[in-house]
Amino acid sequence: MRFGLVHRLMTDALAALGVLAIVSTAALSPWTNALLMIGLIGALLIPERWQSRPVLRHLASAGPLAIFVIQAARLVAGRPMLDVSVEFAALLQIVRLATRRGAAHDQQIIVLALLHFVAGTVLGGGLTYGLCFLGFLVVAPGALVLSHLRREVEGNYRQGARDRTGLPVDVPRILRSRRVVGRGFLAATCLISVPIFLFTATLFILFPRVGLSLLLLNHPRPGRMVGFSDRVDLGDVGALRTDLSSAVALRFDIPDLPDPRPSRMVLRLRGTAFDAYDGRAWLRTQTERRAAERAFPGSDLYPLVRQPDGDKDRKATFDLESLDPPVVFLPPHTVALHVHLPSQPLLNEALTLQRGPEGEVRYAGESARGLRYDVYLDRERNPVTEILSPHDRARYLALPPSLPSRIGGLAHAWTDGLPNDYAKAKAVEEKLRTQYKYDFGSPSGGTKQPVDHFLFESKRGHCEFFSTAMAVMLREVGIPTRNVTGFVGGTYNRFGRYYAVRQADAHSWTEVYLDDPVHPGWHTFDPTPPAGAQPLEETTGALVYMRDLVEALSQRWNRYVVGYDLRTQVHLFEDATRQYDRFRAQTGLNRGVLGYLTRAPVVAALLLVAASVGYIIWKRRRRGGKSGEKLAPKTPAEKRLESAAALYRSLDGALMAQGIARPAALPPLAHAEHLQKNKHPLADEILALTQLYLEARFGGVCLTPEATRDFERRVRTLRSTRPEPPDRSVSQPPAAGSATRA
Repeated sequence: MRFGLVHRLMTDALAALGVLAIVSTAALSPWTNALLMIGLIGALLIPERWQSRPVLRHLASAGPLAIFVIQAARLVAGRPMLDVSVEFAALLQIVRLATRRGAAHDQQIIVLALLHFVAGTVLGGGLTYGLCFLGFLVVAPGALVLSHLRREVEGNYRQGARDRTGLPVDVPRILRSRRVVGRGFLAATCLISVPIFLFTATLFILFPRVGLSLLLLNHPRPGRMVGFSDRVDLGDVGALRTDLSSAVALRFDIPDLPDPRPSRMVLRLRGTAFDAYDGRAWLRTQTERRAAERAFPGSDLYPLVRQPDGDKDRKATFDLESLDPPVVFLPPHTVALHVHLPSQPLLNEALTLQRGPEGEVRYAGESARGLRYDVYLDRERNPVTEILSPHDRARYLALPPSLPSRIGGLAHAWTDGLPNDYAKAKAVEEKLRTQYKYDFGSPSGGTKQPVDHFLFESKRGHCEFFSTAMAVMLREVGIPTRNVTGFVGGTYNRFGRYYAVRQADAHSWTEVYLDDPVHPGWHTFDPTPPAGAQPLEETTGALVYMRDLVEALSQRWNRYVVGYDLRTQVHLFEDATRQYDRFRAQTGLNRGVLGYLTRAPVVAALLLVAASVGYIIWKRRRRGGKSGEKLAPKTPAEKRLESAAALYRSLDGALMAQGIARPAALPPLAHAEHLQKNKHPLADEILALTQLYLEARFGGVCLTPEATRDFERRVRTLRSTRPEPPDRSVSQPPAAGSATRA
């Protein structure tokens, strides 16, 4: 493998990983990310021979300044400082890659890549950053070593160094050499990443954690979900199922489900509800919110209906991603909510829950970037009794004055003669489910009266048309209703063992108030045909398999690495302690004196003492081995080389005594030839002794004891000789650079 090629590849890989790490942690626009990736690929593809062209030289000088001016102007124009800084750092690396010349620039590239990873750590990287960091650990040792070697080669060339034949160092030949870098070298440098990773992971787990979330400057921009704001135009929620990607909105897990678990689960996760319809959009007439009551001060438990019963209630775990508005989604029959709070931040506002109108629950504070919570469900599914006041009843019966009268006529035609409100609601639900088609592309959304057009003209639409039509028709016959938005369920992730609810699973249904004599209250009805009232994401196929794997890894990374805080650390040590105590109980090590000696603190102290004693013993043995070790007998060739080197050291000392010392970077033969060229009185003797040394050192000539004594005698004579002062016109011994030029 060629030295120059391997060095370039490893440096390029390190730079690319650094740019990917910083770009993946910043919430840049897709266009910006695409342009940065195109620029990075273009810079990596520029041939090394082009990088000495005048255009790239000018780019190397003016490029960073131009980027700084442009990014400063964008910052003044109102662009977020974080985005501007990330773009500047990535562009600076791209310019350096495109215009690099030599090892000095390669070291700048490595330093920039390291700074990119430091910035990515502060910004709070996700799974992509984690993969880039692992690549960095593997590539960085080799890139650093090769960069240092290349810098030494180029530095020796600039200083006029010569090889053993006396010729100048040929840098291009060394870069093309296949003898410098081999498979063993690459394997050894890459394996250095293993102890580095283990040491880093140990520090990460053991180092005390505090609330440093203020360092997470890159708070991800929450996904905007229009279906949960205070106004929703008819058609918006249904459009979510086609316009949004398959980004995960939340994950949930219900422990006591049967195995194998169904690939899809229909579970209406209620987000918010609306009480007023103006003919085109759903609104909320009441927007006041209040702090949710805790079970007791400082508790993370919030009773919504009653206190949870651990023996009777069913518990489900939810992991909510960052959404705007920050609505908490709850399944049917929820009685209480338990929030998993992270370690409290130092400066930012702590998390709080708020109760809003129409049974809505929201969260706010530092953890507004997402929420983990447990939901307690009533196994008996007892309805919640709620008495509707005359004022509230009027709100849920209000209709826009412009509503066409034939909607009311159709409602009466479907419900007149039925015995009660429940039968009427079921009749309308069944008619809509069976006589109308579920369709994303309904033309009714663009009409003046969308519900009327849906019922009598198009007879097709998405979920919001069905729920709105049912709510309006039941109000026409005197039954209070409201429109609800949320999610319809999720698809099972076999790797993470949870159900993933995606933004495209947004759904709308209807809640009907029934005057039940025993339990009056709100009841759920979903008039959307079954084809549209379930998660629409695919559950089979190779792409689905890879998607589930990546999403499960990302979820684990965010929870156990990015979200690793003091509370998680304490739980980790508590779990380890419990597992160790269970092991002691099962093996009988917890009895008597042995039980005391096997306690976790005692074992940790003993291990620490044993490690210290072992290190001291190893250190002493190593020191004693070095001082008392017997050297292996030297070969004749080694003796010859050592003897020749000693002879020239004595000659070097004589030259220094005569005031004509050889420069460190100048080969012996070149120095002797220079003295002869300038007619130094001792030049002939110096040249003769130098040639004799070179023959013994590199020519394979073995000096006899007589020849060695003769060499030493001539050196002593040379040292004691006092030649006449040299002519002032004779130049002094050359410096390294001048010898190279000669």
